[in-house]
Formats: sequence, structure tokens, C-alpha cells
Amino acid sequence: MKKSRLTSLTLALLIAAPLAAQVNPPAPASAVPIPPTLKVFDPTFIDKSANACTDFFQFANGAWLKNDTIPAAFSSTGVSKDMSDRNELVVRSVLDDAMKARKTAPAGSTRAKLGTFYASCMDSAREERDGISPIQGELTKIDAVQTRDALVREIASLHKMGVNAAFRFRPDADPKDAAHYIAWATQGGLGMPDRDYYTKSDAASDSLRKKYVAHVARSLTLAGETPAQAESDANRVMALETELAKASMTRVALRDPNASYHKTTVPELQKMAPSIDWPAYFRGIGLTSSVPFLNVGQPEFMREVSSLVQNTAMADWRAYLRYHLISSASPWLSSSFANEDFAYNSLYSGAKQMLPRWKRCLRVTDRQLGEALGQAYVSRTFSPQAKMQAKQIIDDIRSSFHDRLLKLAWMSDSTRQFALKKLAAMNEKVGYPDVWRDYTKLQVVDGAFAPNVFRANAFEWDRVVNRPGKPVDKTEWGMTVPTVNAYYDPSINEMVFPAGALAPQTFDASGDLASNFGSLGASWAGHELTHGFDDEGRRYDAAGNLLDWWTAQDSARFTEQANRIVQQFDNYIQVDTVHVNGALTLGENLADYGGLVIGYDALERALDRSGKREIIDGYTPEQRFFVAYAQSWRTHSRPEQLRSRVKTDPHSPSEWRTNGPLSNMPQFAKAFGCKEGDPMVRPAEVVPTIW
Repeated sequence: MKKSRLTSLTLALLIAAPLAAQVNPPAPASAVPIPPTLKVFDPTFIDKSANACTDFFQFANGAWLKNDTIPAAFSSTGVSKDMSDRNELVVRSVLDDAMKARKTAPAGSTRAKLGTFYASCMDSAREERDGISPIQGELTKIDAVQTRDALVREIASLHKMGVNAAFRFRPDADPKDAAHYIAWATQGGLGMPDRDYYTKSDAASDSLRKKYVAHVARSLTLAGETPAQAESDANRVMALETELAKASMTRVALRDPNASYHKTTVPELQKMAPSIDWPAYFRGIGLTSSVPFLNVGQPEFMREVSSLVQNTAMADWRAYLRYHLISSASPWLSSSFANEDFAYNSLYSGAKQMLPRWKRCLRVTDRQLGEALGQAYVSRTFSPQAKMQAKQIIDDIRSSFHDRLLKLAWMSDSTRQFALKKLAAMNEKVGYPDVWRDYTKLQVVDGAFAPNVFRANAFEWDRVVNRPGKPVDKTEWGMTVPTVNAYYDPSINEMVFPAGALAPQTFDASGDLASNFGSLGASWAGHELTHGFDDEGRRYDAAGNLLDWWTAQDSARFTEQANRIVQQFDNYIQVDTVHVNGALTLGENLADYGGLVIGYDALERALDRSGKREIIDGYTPEQRFFVAYAQSWRTHSRPEQLRSRVKTDPHSPSEWRTNGPLSNMPQFAKAFGCKEGDPMVRPAEVVPTIW
């Protein structure tokens, strides 16, 4: 469970910007517009006709919103897009250089592999010629599945390729022995974004189910089935996935880490799911080390998978596996497949056209060979001075939280000592890894691209599959270096800030102190630190073990205050008449609120230290802090994206990530002269008191 700052929908797509003060972006191709210069605090975005005490998000971002148009290829615009647009000019130059040098670089070198991978993605003419042939061999294997044993072998093969089939298997830290890895078997295998799309009976969900079946049928037809057979198979896929969905836990239920921890021996797993030959599955995925225990995240789900393996016709399973393989490969096959894949996914994103090919290839290269790309990225963009200054802000945030812990009247001394110990032990990674990944064993072929993607997935699978029982590698990063995001990992008790995020509009090494604390300090560092103590993170101790270190009274007090935030956000509108899910978004809302109060304290300490409290652009340091915070959430989203996020995303819309926590802060009201009764000043009796 990594708790990140941005939305899960943007995380898979976004890469970040270089520090504008440190690097000039390379000259872009004539068709690529030069992105705007970014500032941590930009007074031109402020809507001076808006009342800061009525709607602060509108006040801080309204002038920008008024003039913004979401490009057809995007589901949203704002900070993340702007940062990645600037960054992609740098990343593209790295990849173009590697592509040109792939023939002359030493054979088997990481640079040659990086260039070959990107070049094979850019070869659209080859994809049009090849059609379905790049995955025909695997489709033929699926067609040959006639028995349960063959089905299990094929599921194992697809898992190695990165295909989401039936369930998920991965090694990760053992929640109750955080120093070692354990194998995890968890729910998965769905083609729609969430189990609720299968189970809810409202008209919108029913419409999406019908559109999904039609999409599956079209995909199977493109792969060679007759329309009648494809329609029949699509209904088989829906029926099988519906049973998987019914057995899946909801996203709200999954937020309790104890609910997904069930340490199980292999014999117990075999008894739980007897229709699956687990030793054969382990051999199929390349697991050669002994596995005395697994964590079965959702036992009822695994029992249902076993029942489906036993009782569902092999023809249904073949249709299901065919579709999931085609779906995984479609973005990298001929345009007919890629267009169908995009058209279906646009139902959830709202995007009107596909991204340019170079952007799609750049992003998949970052996703699959991220550290090979990141090493070159850092050499061009991220200075030691910027790292040092960003780390100073992060350390100030830690000190601020430490002092708040000492003063919490509602927390008992015994719980406080555990909290202080956890804070002291919390690690932080800033910029880039100390140890870069070795790509020696990765095979990249100058040919069709989809197999290169599957080979990259298999490389990563083989790299980690035999980890169960071994010590956790604490040098490893869970995000690539150019990513515009950050995260907190409770199993390691660490915050991670990639270099790609440490740039304007997040942070400017030569910029205003108050603005940097409002953005990097509050909405990034303070946010991630608070995740260590939110409703999920607080369940882990200083070493990352799932352990209840709270007294019963303190836990009850915390829950009472956290429920105030649930109720607050339940009352906000996500889109149309659909409300924010306060329970699903609780962890992120707690982190936003905690980040703000910690960040504000840290700013005041820094201002006292510097002795500088100047007015800039007509705003005090405190006002610039709050505006920079609000502008760090500057986002304009399509309604389709907001509708899908309410079911799947633990983050609230940016408007409420701004107005929600600020309306709980008397420091904000004082800075802008807001009075009791103003919309941005919530009554004291409903304001939560946590950190």
C-alpha cells in the first residue's frame, strides 16, 4: 500500500518537468508547442473578482480556469500536465539520442536497449503490417487449453507477461514481518475499472456493462473471430468477470490493511482453492525458492476463482483469456486495435483523441525501463543544490510534525512515544536512487513492439518473483525518477520524492520561501509524512509492521475526529449530483489537512529564522503560502473522468482538496480576513482536531 499524492488515474501517465532555472529544454519539433514557464506562485492565475472567503480554489485558480481548454487527447489539464509537457521535451531528447545511437552503442548495453525499445514503439508502419501476428503464438496456446491443468499453466504464462488474468500474484513486504518479503495472492482479473461496475444496478452502470460487452466483442472480431462467435464469447467474458467481481472486496473495505492479511501455508492454500494446482502454478511463474507462507489477501475471492476453474466451461475461460491478452496488447498493435482500446477507455477518461505516438511511446518506455531513462534524465536536469534545498524543506516539515506531536492534548504519552519513534525512524528518498537497476538480463528485440512490452514485463517479474522470504530491498524505488508524484510506503516507513516532482510548479530552488512551503512543504512533504499517521498508515509501526500501537482511548479519539472529515467530504459534490465518497477518500483528505497545518508551522519557523516577511505581488508570506497550496491543485477535469474516479480513486477532486482542509484552518481565515459564517470558515464545533 503506497500512499501517493496524485490520482491513480494520472499516475500511470505523468512524467515530470525539469527545473526551469537549471536547464533549457531542447528545441522541440516544429509540431510540438513550447510549454509555458511555470511558477510555484503565479499571480496571473488569481481571479481577483472572486471572494477568497467564499471559494478559495476559484480565487487562486479562476483566471487560469477561465481561459483553459482541455486538449482533445487529455482527460484533464493543470499542474501535472503542464509539468509533464515541459519534462517530455527533455525526456524525448534523451530517447531520440538513444534511438539514433542504438546501432553504434555497445551490443547489449542499457543505452542500446533503451533506444531499441523506443524505436520499435515508434515503428507504426510495422504495426500496421503485422496486425494480430505479434501475439498470435500466445493466442494459439490459449486456443489449446482444454483442461484445468492447462488453464492454470496458461494463467501462469500470462501473469509473467503482465496480463491481468483471474487473480494477482506478487511478492511484497510482509505486513507483520516488514523486514522480509512474502508472496501475495489477491483479487484481480476484471476488465472494467472496478467491481462496482459489475454489481451496481443503476442505469449508468448497466449502460457501461453493455458498452463493455460490445467492446469485448469488437476486440475479438478484430482478432479473427466471426461477429456471432465474438458476441457469444463477449457474454461469456462478462459472466465470468461478474462472478469474480461479486467475490471481490470493495475499495473502502480494502482500506483496512488487516482485512487483507491472511498468512497461509501452501497446503492451506491448496485446501482453500483446490481446483488450482498451486505447485504447478509456482513452477509456471518461475518461482523456484521455497514458499512456506503466502498472504492470501481475500480468501473468499480465491475460493471463487477455484470454483470457477472447477465449474466453468473451458470455452468460457478461453474467451476470457483471449480477450485479456488482446486487451493488454491492443495499444501496441495495429491502429484498429489501438483505436478500439482508446475508444473504450475514453468512456472513463473523456479524452477525445489519442495522444501523439511519441508521447505514448515515451510514457511506456518510462514505465518499462524507467531507471535506464531516469539516469539520463537526472544528468540533464537535477542539480545537487536543488536536492539540498528540497531536502531542507522536507526536514523542516519533519521538525514541525515532531513539535506538534509533543503538544497534542488528546494523545496519551504511551501512544506519543510510539509516534515519535516512528517519525524518527521515517526514511526519505529525494531525487533519484543511490543504486540504479541492472538491465543486463532484459531482452529487447528490433522488431514488433508488443512482444518487447511483454518481455519487459517478464524481466521485471523474473527480477522479483523469488523474493519471498528474502530481506526487503530498501534501496528500491516504487516510482521512476521523472515522475510527477511522491509517495509514502508504510511497509518501509519512508517518503519518496522523485526528481521529476521537484520542479516548478512544485518547487523552485531559486524561488520564494513561502510559496515553496505552500506547495512542496504542505501539499507534498507534509502530505506524505501525514500518510504515516492517517487512518491506514497509523496501523503500521516504526519498522513497517502491521501492529496496533495505539491505546484504545487514543484510537477512539482519532476515529471520532477522522469521522468528521468523512462527513465533511460526503457533503461535497464530485460531479453532477454524485457526491464525494468520504470513506474512500479519507486517507488522502487526512493527509491534505495534516500537510497544511504542518506546512504552515514549518513556514513560520523558517520565516522567523530568515527574518524576511516581505510583501510580494501584493501578498503576505502567509497569503502566498495558501495561494501556492491551492495552485498546486490547479486542475480542470472532464466529467467522465470525475465520474469514474468517484468509484476508483482515493483522492477527492482538486476543488475540495483545496477548500476542504483550508476551511478547517483559523490560520487561513486570519490570513485572508474571513469571518464566521463565510463558506471558507466552518463552524468550530465540526472542525476536526487531529494533528
